[in-house]
Amino acid sequence: MSVLVNKKSKVIVQGFTGKEGSFHAEQMIAYGTNVVGGVTPGKGGETHLGKPVFNTVYDAVQKAGAEVSIIFVPPAFAADAIMEAAEAGIKVIVTITEGIPVKDMVKVKEYLKGKACRMIGPNCPGIITADECKVGIMPGFVFKKGSIGVVSKSGTLTYEAADQVVKAGLGITTAIGIGGDPIIGTSMKEAVELLMNDPETEGIVMIGEIGGSMEADTARWVKENGTKPVVGFIAGRTAPKGRTMGHAGAIVGGAEDTADAKMKIMKECGIHVVESPAVIGKTMAAVLKKVMV
Repeated sequence: MSVLVNKKSKVIVQGFTGKEGSFHAEQMIAYGTNVVGGVTPGKGGETHLGKPVFNTVYDAVQKAGAEVSIIFVPPAFAADAIMEAAEAGIKVIVTITEGIPVKDMVKVKEYLKGKACRMIGPNCPGIITADECKVGIMPGFVFKKGSIGVVSKSGTLTYEAADQVVKAGLGITTAIGIGGDPIIGTSMKEAVELLMNDPETEGIVMIGEIGGSMEADTARWVKENGTKPVVGFIAGRTAPKGRTMGHAGAIVGGAEDTADAKMKIMKECGIHVVESPAVIGKTMAAVLKKVMV
């Protein structure tokens, strides 16, 4: 089992022939991802990186059976690219693009309601099912197959957590970088729920940051519905109140938005909270050992 993507997933790249799309598509192919082509309007019929180029996502779905898309389209055009993918029948849409206007994402969020698809991102590192499929920009060599799922707002901390988990001898099932923008497709709770329902995932690492209520909402869901141990970390403890730190969504507003408040709620909900990402792997190994005993 895996979550969202696996070695059989047929992946296309929107923005395929651009600089970013080309670089990361090449990395994805090298990892073993089943990239069946890409989309660049006006270049349909050409070949790029040994794969066919299509004018539209609809063409890629009809001719190559595409079911997963990764988007490397400039911010001004990204919303249209997401909606095009959804309309064409893509099941999983991974939006890497950073800086998409909030008003555009409000429109996208409304458009996706009722559509049979799931969006990850925007402004995210993507998804990786270890040793099977990479749909994103993460360094694939860090992720080795194992039994721990990762859900994170932060790209860099996704890689760090995976590295710590692998070094602890546990390995990764699927890692999901949900993105740090104010409006995203898949919430932390939804991503954690996917991993809770995955039979091969034995434990979950949940990495949040200051701003918003997503971590608190997820923690309360875990308390009521969780069947597997969760290790949590919150970034941004030293962030000044009212200042955006890195991600557009990482701004403290209400009382529950601070790192300390989130950590307190998570602990109260039974999540094993760590104060440094350097001990995520060791903590998960210790927690699993206790669970098994």
